Amino acid sequence: MSDIRKFSRLVVDGNDRAPNRSMLRATGFKDEDFGKAQIGVVSTWSMLTPCNMHIDKLAAKAVEGVDAAGGKGIIFGTITVADGISMGTEGMKYSLVSREVIADSVETVAGCEGFDGLVAVGGCDKNMPGCVIAMARLNRPSVFVYGGTILPGCLHGQNLDIVSVFEAVGKHAARKISDQELKDIESCAIPGPGSCGGMYTANTMASAIEALGMSLPNSSMQIAVSREKQLDCFNAGAAVLDLLKRNLRPRDIMTKKAFENAICVVTALGGSTNAVLHLMAIAHAAGVKLNLDDFTRVSKKVPVLADLKPSGRFVTAELAAIGGLLPLMKMLLDKGLLHGECMTVTGKTMRANLADVKPYPAGQEIIRPLDNPIKKEGHLVILYGNLAPEGSVAKITGKEGLSFSGRAKVFDSEEKALKAILGGKIVKGDVVVVRYEGPRGGPGMREMLSPTSAIAGRGLGKDVALITDGRFSGGSHGFVVGHITPEAFNGGLLGIVKNGDTITIDAVKRQIDLLLPAAEIKKRQKAWEAPKPKYTRGVLAKYAKLVTSASSGAVTDK
Repeated sequence: MSDIRKFSRLVVDGNDRAPNRSMLRATGFKDEDFGKAQIGVVSTWSMLTPCNMHIDKLAAKAVEGVDAAGGKGIIFGTITVADGISMGTEGMKYSLVSREVIADSVETVAGCEGFDGLVAVGGCDKNMPGCVIAMARLNRPSVFVYGGTILPGCLHGQNLDIVSVFEAVGKHAARKISDQELKDIESCAIPGPGSCGGMYTANTMASAIEALGMSLPNSSMQIAVSREKQLDCFNAGAAVLDLLKRNLRPRDIMTKKAFENAICVVTALGGSTNAVLHLMAIAHAAGVKLNLDDFTRVSKKVPVLADLKPSGRFVTAELAAIGGLLPLMKMLLDKGLLHGECMTVTGKTMRANLADVKPYPAGQEIIRPLDNPIKKEGHLVILYGNLAPEGSVAKITGKEGLSFSGRAKVFDSEEKALKAILGGKIVKGDVVVVRYEGPRGGPGMREMLSPTSAIAGRGLGKDVALITDGRFSGGSHGFVVGHITPEAFNGGLLGIVKNGDTITIDAVKRQIDLLLPAAEIKKRQKAWEAPKPKYTRGVLAKYAKLVTSASSGAVTDK
């Protein structure tokens, strides 16, 4: 039996801590509460975005669970930003930065106030890995709770989500839909609370965190506005008290094999490229060595099984309705693709958690059987080559083909690229190059959802490639390659590409190359000058000075 009040007793025990107790009495503490383990409940509530607008109520449920199990739950807040709202603007540069701010803020509050454990309830993309990074740093018993997926919007019998709106912008620019049709899609796509409804970054990371062992079973596949999600929060509160008694901490759970489980599940789901960045960042915080080649190693043996948006047909609410993530994980475990011995926040192994899971109902089409996959190998393809000697990340589902060669159309910002795409300047055979959007060059590594959606909306998804030292939303699909390192700002070859240069992408050979003679490359590199930093004060300037390469997770705590 461990000391379950290892940290809180330093804050509230003894006569000399009377001032501390006096402050806490004003917040509602009673005499008996001072002898209980204190659990910080991280609320990412905000009215900025539907992803997080309901999380205040879920956090309150987690406190109920803590209190019912004999602990004392204390809610505190952290920030969130709304990727879908800031997308395509200068503000999106703060998105990846917010992951670090969230991790730092959660660590700061929990460390300062002496919490013995944590429950974190997250919704939109960055607060999820941000919270888990903080859990790994603090290494106090913790459970992460996903705020849940949104229900789909509906128009003319068709399911809609936020990516439907982004792609509608491209269709409108190509005059395929009218002003009224665009407004109708805009008005119907987001019906209420919850995170974006395809296998985009939020649902991807929720699934990854569950596979990592840091969430209760099926937490990642529940509707935001459901009784199941409220029960999940209550149970998470109780689970932390059990973890305290067992002295089972995040770094006991987040082992190298657990990260391989997370990569396996993300691959089977056809998940977001952002999982590469975030899993490497969480691993870094947990003291686990995880690199790009680990993704390749797992990807070679794990197929893509989920027919989910953005490249597939279904939304995650439909997957939740047929059993969620657990039957898929059971399939992967039975095939020997998951490490069943990994410990989880239930206090049991992954194998024990999945022992009684029933298969998906007969006739469902969302999750393919292992002998009939959508793609025999994973869709997250790590590419090297002269354009990316330190690596890059492609999202190749197979529907867009396995290779692409074309002429470069070069843009030094996302805005310039989007303007050209919407203006009809991009044609079949082009490789759109968007540079100076990396972690340091952006700074902040913006997501290219607006350009990729505009390409898809104009009907060029299979005919045009887009490469960048920025990154992609989980909603991006098509022939896209991001996270190119070294980034252009750091002297990467992306910075010397000119309009008309030939670029080849080969997902089979896992190569991305600029086809130029060595002498010409050397000449251009000699003439290249590093641009001046775009920000010299404030959080973006601080981030640019601290952040590592995308190939190591774009972390700031080196």
